[in-house]
Amino acid sequence: MSDESPNAKQKRVDSGITRRTFLGMSLGTGATLFAGGSATILGADSSTATSPVTNPTWQLGGDLPVNRLGFGAMRITGEGIWGWPPDRNNALKVLKRAVELGVNLIDTADAYGPETSELLIAEALHPYPKGLVIATKGGLTRPGPGSWVPNGRPEHLKQAVDGSLKRLRLDRIDLYQLHTVDRKVPMEASLGALKEMQDVGKIRHVGLSNVEPEEIERARKVLPIVSVQNQYNIENRKSENVLVYCEKKSLGFMPWFPIGGGRGLKPDNALERAAKARGASVVQVALAWLLERSPVMLPIPGTSSIAHLEENVAAAAIKLTPAEWKAIDALAS
Repeated sequence: MSDESPNAKQKRVDSGITRRTFLGMSLGTGATLFAGGSATILGADSSTATSPVTNPTWQLGGDLPVNRLGFGAMRITGEGIWGWPPDRNNALKVLKRAVELGVNLIDTADAYGPETSELLIAEALHPYPKGLVIATKGGLTRPGPGSWVPNGRPEHLKQAVDGSLKRLRLDRIDLYQLHTVDRKVPMEASLGALKEMQDVGKIRHVGLSNVEPEEIERARKVLPIVSVQNQYNIENRKSENVLVYCEKKSLGFMPWFPIGGGRGLKPDNALERAAKARGASVVQVALAWLLERSPVMLPIPGTSSIAHLEENVAAAAIKLTPAEWKAIDALAS
C-alpha cells in the first residue's frame, strides 16, 4: 500500500534549488540524478559519501539496482482502490511521468482495483524501459469495495502469479511479495507455492508485507527474502523492530503509507519548521527524513496527481541538517 500526498505547493527544494531547476535537471539526466548526481547537487563531500542521502540507490536482492525513492501505484485506481480511475488518461500520464523523472521502482498489487493498477502499468509503460523494476503482490483478495480478505492458499497464489504476469505482460516478475500472512494457512505452505513459481522462472525475487521479525525468520527457512513492506512513517513506527531487522540482514524496507505522519502532530512542530526553513512542503521533508533514516529504506509514495508526483520526487534532493533530523525523529515520542 502507499499514500497520496496532500495538496501542498513547493517553492524550492533546498537552498538555491527551485522546483523548476530540480525538475529540469532530472529530465536532463534521467535516472543518473538518483544514481549519483544527487551527491553533487546536495554538496556532499567524502566525509558523508556513505550516508543514505548520498547513496540514493539500493541493490534489491543484490542484483537489481533501484532508485530508493519509488512510486506506489495503488492510488491510480478508482475511489476506494476499486475499479478504474475517473480519468484513465491522467493515470497513464502519472505513470509515464514517474519514469521520466527517474523513478525505476514501481510497486503495485493484484488487489489494487483489483487488477486495474497492473493493467494500467502495462498500458502506460510496456514495452518497459531497461532497468525498470515492477514489484507486485498477491495474497489479499477483494470481494467488494472496502473489503480486503487474505488468501494464502498455495493454489490461489500460483494463479495470482500467473494473473499478474499476464496483466503486466511479463515473463518474470522481478519482485513478488506475499501481501499478508493468511492466519488460516501455514505461512510455509504459502511461501512454498511462491518458491515453486520462483523455481520455474516466473519470479525473480520474493518479498513479504505486513510481517514481524519472527515471521521473516520463518520465511527465510523456506526461500530467500529480499524485502519487507510494512507501514512506517514519522508518527507510526510500530515496525521499528522490523526495520532494524532489515538493516541487520540487508533487506530492502518499503514503507507503505510513508507520508502518513503529521496529522496528529501539534502545530509548529519540527517537521513544519524544517519545511518552512527551506521553502519545501511537509510531505517532502517527511520523505527526506525517511531516506535519511536508513540506507535500506525504499519509500514508495503514491498519488494520482502529476503535481504531487513531481513534488514527491523532488524530495530526494533535500538534505536535512543533523539537528533537523533529530528534532523530527523525536516527534514519535
